[in-house]
Amino acid sequence: MRIYVYTALIALYIVSQFISEPIINYSIGMIAAAALVISAFYAKGVYFISGAIFLVVGTILFIYNKLPWYTFILHFEQVLGLLSLFFVLPFMNSLIRVGRYDQNLSLWLQHKMTDMGTLYRRSFSVCHLLGLFLNIATVPLLVKSLHAALRELPKHIANKFYTQNLLRAYALCLTWSPMEVMISTTIDMTNVKYYIILPILLFIVMIMVIVEWFFTSYKYRHLSVSQVDLQTEHSKQLYQKVIQLIAMLVVFIFAVSSIQHLFHKGFLFSVVILLVPVSLLWAMLIRRTKRYIVIATQHWKERTKGLANYFFMFLSAGLFVEMLSRSRLQTVLEAMFQLGTKQTLWLYAMIGIYFLVTSFIGFHPLVGLTLLASLLQPILPTIPAVPLSIVLICCSLSTVMYSPYNISVSILAEELKTNPYRIGVWNIWFALGYMAVSIFVAFFIEKIFWY
Repeated sequence: MRIYVYTALIALYIVSQFISEPIINYSIGMIAAAALVISAFYAKGVYFISGAIFLVVGTILFIYNKLPWYTFILHFEQVLGLLSLFFVLPFMNSLIRVGRYDQNLSLWLQHKMTDMGTLYRRSFSVCHLLGLFLNIATVPLLVKSLHAALRELPKHIANKFYTQNLLRAYALCLTWSPMEVMISTTIDMTNVKYYIILPILLFIVMIMVIVEWFFTSYKYRHLSVSQVDLQTEHSKQLYQKVIQLIAMLVVFIFAVSSIQHLFHKGFLFSVVILLVPVSLLWAMLIRRTKRYIVIATQHWKERTKGLANYFFMFLSAGLFVEMLSRSRLQTVLEAMFQLGTKQTLWLYAMIGIYFLVTSFIGFHPLVGLTLLASLLQPILPTIPAVPLSIVLICCSLSTVMYSPYNISVSILAEELKTNPYRIGVWNIWFALGYMAVSIFVAFFIEKIFWY
């Protein structure tokens, strides 16, 4: 039932981007309401709690705003772009598994390993590369891959290694990934071009990687690890796989930018409609078409059933944000951010603090960004779009490293059987430094090009 309802909802949403008819909007609303009800029976944990709070408060605000009752179902559409990306991501994940890119990179981790510093840099690189395509599945995969090398270390040292190495690399790879929903949402919000902010994001990532590798090389220089020898033929195959991954990423970025330019439908929507055909085309190029279709279909069904958490929370959050934007409270919150229009450094700092606070009280960063988008809407024309985009992307994605309610921290905490708050403490200073660097770079760019 979930698969059919979710598929119908996403399919109608895609159609609505090309055909604007009231009957389509109401059909989307009815199916979205059905998806919300069905998802409520399967949502768990913080997703259910957050979704329930958003739904109740959103409904109260709907009544308070005295809107016609029959328009209630029309206020869920705001988040359908985000859910569409979650819906199609399994097709890219399946391609990585079919092409055995993950297996080759995992095997390379232990090839000619000398010390923990070398292992840290290598696993950091593998996590960064795989995270671009496998998304959150990268974390449990590399935990298993690193287990053999770290088995002789004390548990607290190994857990700290996993936490800092994987989550920092994962957050930094998401910082410039064209398939990351925080980036596509920000781009659609500020109307900047991806290829304009990409070099800046890569520069920030390079700074953080250099700093991280410098300190960890000193920190882990005396610790040794177990080794696994990698045969020559596997080594050659590895380099081929890496080149293929980079080529696929370049092709995907070019295709998305082209579609965005031709159809003017937004970066997020361009990613959604291109991800499946590009993945299928690549499977044909590596001659794994039949196997890819079988595995991708099975993986997509499994992942779609598991989207209940996201559908319940984000549909409820969509209602909440839409109703908040129509209430008086919106004006009060907007006034707080309008204080930064004359001093943008203060505005950037407020954005960083906003994500820090909301991440610790249970807001998913996507919900936080969606809410922030409505609060910043009145002042967007007065703020330079490129620096603002940099701050929004980096500050929102910093939560990947430390927020106890973020799925990346939750999954790693479950893998390591440790407290998610402890994982957050191990990464909080690096995350704050990452936000500070992004704010400084954004402010510097603003001073150079907008004054």
